[in-house]
Amino acid sequence: MKKIAVVILNWNGAKLLEQFLPSVVAYSDEAKIYVADNASTDNSIAVVKEKFPTITIIKNEGNYGFAKGYNLALEKVEEEYYALVNSDIEVTQNWLAPILSIFENQPEIGIIQPKILDYKNKDYFEYAGAAGGFIDQFGYPFCRGRIFETIEKDNGQYDDELEIFWASGACFFIRKEIYRKLNGFDADFFAHQEEIDLCWRAFNLGYKAKYTSVSVVYHIGGATLNESNPKKTFLNFRNSLLMLTKNLPENKLVPILFVRLILDGIAGIQFIFKGKLIHCWAIIKAHLAFYSMINKTLKKRKGAQSDSYYYSKSILYSYFIKNTTVFKK
Repeated sequence: MKKIAVVILNWNGAKLLEQFLPSVVAYSDEAKIYVADNASTDNSIAVVKEKFPTITIIKNEGNYGFAKGYNLALEKVEEEYYALVNSDIEVTQNWLAPILSIFENQPEIGIIQPKILDYKNKDYFEYAGAAGGFIDQFGYPFCRGRIFETIEKDNGQYDDELEIFWASGACFFIRKEIYRKLNGFDADFFAHQEEIDLCWRAFNLGYKAKYTSVSVVYHIGGATLNESNPKKTFLNFRNSLLMLTKNLPENKLVPILFVRLILDGIAGIQFIFKGKLIHCWAIIKAHLAFYSMINKTLKKRKGAQSDSYYYSKSILYSYFIKNTTVFKK
């Protein structure tokens, strides 16, 4: 039995599967490959069966989103290590060997992310993950190689192996035993930031995440839900508040949530000035949804919530006031 399972979640992504599965098949001899299908209504399953017969198909009964979709699929996957890979990822030769080496030789590492570059502009990092994720003192996520909308060119500045706070769900490696111990992703998130929540919960229990530059993949980004879609705005704002509620230490929970609600309001006003009223409304709906879920979310607080963040400053202040556009410790 192979030690690693490459699991690609799909919903109506037949064209993406045709485009990107060839690289996965060609460069994943160390793995068993699965396509987990969220009840697609296009010809996704037929494409996989016809063109990629060595791939195992897992059929979910509905479109459960990223979080629950993976949770259901991974109940049927028994390999020791999981590689959760977006359907719009092109992998490269030798992408799995460095991951397996870390898992086999560094037992304290539970989660790993490779270097994620932009498929359309391969000299640059990609928005979703870049060279490893962190959060600031108010829970805003950012990456080495990408802070808000500023994306760095890959000049080898992050050619290293480093502990990180969160790994991107675009290409996310985790030990099966840890995934199951944490009961996988929080299905209430549906999609967006569920991987940060999972990494934070793992961190609270003493597990570590790591980035390695030796493994490289290319990601289109936004292929399933682009930045202009208000649903993405809704999910990001709601899920960020849910994540903070679940994972912040007791002494920081109320103060930081209070500040975040104010900052979200400012973001909504900015959307109005930019003529993007629909996104302001998405933030309002996100807050209303958060209030309706707060009691349920508070009951999910488990483990020792740590107040030890890698980046203890405000990334908003660093970026918008001090014009710091590249990662600094």
